[in-house]
Amino acid sequence: MMSCARTKPAPRWLRRKDDRPAELTAAALQLFVERGYAATRLEDVAARASVSKGTLYLYFRNKEELFQAVVRKGLVETIEMGEALVAEFRGDAAELLVLLIRGWWDALVLSPFSGIPKLVIGESGNFPELARIYFEEVIDRGSRLVESVLARGVKAGDFRAFDPHHLTRVAIAPVVMAALWKHSFGRLEARNIAEEAYLDTHLRALLMGIATDPAQVRAVDTPLPLEVEK
Repeated sequence: MMSCARTKPAPRWLRRKDDRPAELTAAALQLFVERGYAATRLEDVAARASVSKGTLYLYFRNKEELFQAVVRKGLVETIEMGEALVAEFRGDAAELLVLLIRGWWDALVLSPFSGIPKLVIGESGNFPELARIYFEEVIDRGSRLVESVLARGVKAGDFRAFDPHHLTRVAIAPVVMAALWKHSFGRLEARNIAEEAYLDTHLRALLMGIATDPAQVRAVDTPLPLEVEK
């Protein structure tokens, strides 16, 4: 016999509680980018998220832990998706490299997290632990991922022979530079550069320099699905 009992929705206060970590990290991101790490106070983060400072401490012990949560929420999750993509992708290395850099562009330049690189560089001298967290969880991990794709391309014959370790920085640098420029000199520019055109120009120049087959440059212009081939 079928039961007539219905599952009651979770109380509003409980759903609100479940949302709080994300609300706190979103508020922290806004303030970190607006004011810098040193000038951001936990009570201001709590106020921006419309909670008490005591509530914030239920989730994060200090500002460093809150910053780490911000980085993990936005940038580390992107790297994890990239790692899954690289593990499962069956196309050629040029297509994979384009997908990976475009994904990193979306996360680092087109999102609210675009202010994080400038923040970390500016605060690294006074807060070396901040720089260490960002380097280990974002820069080093993301660089190793791009390096693995470049190495795959060399091994498969899709790319010319080169040192993948050094080329990784060449491949990533324009993306990082775009994020830094956006939050510094970009505000002063009279002639704005179209972001997508900038990225396409970089990807096309990169592939023209490393691809063994000039036709592989088409990967820049061909819309590729986010789902990987099985």
